[in-house]
Amino acid sequence: MSTGRHCVSAGADYAQDSKTHSCTARTGPTESGAHMDRERFDDDRPRRPRYGRWLVAGTAAWMAWTSWQKHQALRARRSDSLTPTAPELSHSALVNDLVMRWEAHGDSDGDELPVIMIHGIPTGPRLWRHVIPHLVNGGSRCLAWEMVGYGWSIDEGLGRDISIPAQADYLAAWLQSQGIERAIFVGHDVGGGVVQALLAAHPEYCAGAVLVDSVAFDNWPVPAMQWGQRFNRLVATTPPALLRPGFMHCLAKYGHADEQRGQDAALLHWSPYNQATGPAGLANQLRHLDARDTLAVADRLSTTPDCPIGLIWGEHDLLDIAAGERLGQLLGAAPVRRIPDGYHFTPEDHPEIIADEINGIRQRALTPPEE
Repeated sequence: MSTGRHCVSAGADYAQDSKTHSCTARTGPTESGAHMDRERFDDDRPRRPRYGRWLVAGTAAWMAWTSWQKHQALRARRSDSLTPTAPELSHSALVNDLVMRWEAHGDSDGDELPVIMIHGIPTGPRLWRHVIPHLVNGGSRCLAWEMVGYGWSIDEGLGRDISIPAQADYLAAWLQSQGIERAIFVGHDVGGGVVQALLAAHPEYCAGAVLVDSVAFDNWPVPAMQWGQRFNRLVATTPPALLRPGFMHCLAKYGHADEQRGQDAALLHWSPYNQATGPAGLANQLRHLDARDTLAVADRLSTTPDCPIGLIWGEHDLLDIAAGERLGQLLGAAPVRRIPDGYHFTPEDHPEIIADEINGIRQRALTPPEE
């Protein structure tokens, strides 16, 4: 009786029939067949979405972003610690159904001629944080007023006129509420336009004025602001996180001689915009930037104000210094004081020079005229 023999050919496994001596392939799975079966099985299985990986990656990115922001804030505080810096002593009051905010520094007793400081766009009273110590140490009382619709008063400006003429009226109402009859006014950027408007509409308040890198005639808005006006609706509806990079870049690169110092300052001024109403507030500010306001004010300033006036400018400022020279001639002021390495935000980069100009104007205002 014959027995079955085992056949192997070309790596295949066969069984030989005991009667016919023919070889047939075994029906059991081979190694390659098993591999193909596993592939088919893997393809048939439903693929699970990789949410876990995305969650981990997103969490890591968020933690890195948060850490970077904390680092930037700490670095800004350290940078300020190297320069005399006024603390943020904020006050607020309801004036004509508007909540107005300001910072107050120095002794309020016996100072008959306070210094009122008005910021521009996109800053707030903190713009003057390095200038104020030099003034207070000289005996001045400093009040840094926050324009309606700017800084932490952004919400107050929504749906309201916050143009330069309107700001001058708001400022006059605030002065009356505080019992201030005469003062030295210091304005930067749009704040300089507000001081010009106050000189034209309410000259009785002005004992002296200093215009720092100011808007004047038609030397503004600068290109970045014009872009914001053109795409105003987009600015208003863009989340703060997406507006932030452009904001930081423009302030740091075009406003300061030192880009790192500019980054630190920009981070400080960004804070009020980093809230739900921030983009709408910024868009509202941009809508109200109009050179026709300063051109109209200039026509009303044809009569030289009866008070000392100083102008100071960074030579690299995007706001044309020629407009400052022209404004000085109109106001009967001394020639513009130029800061050779100054850009736009000179109160932050050159606070000693700004304070020196303010103190000089204040002393002139306090000195009785010669008979």
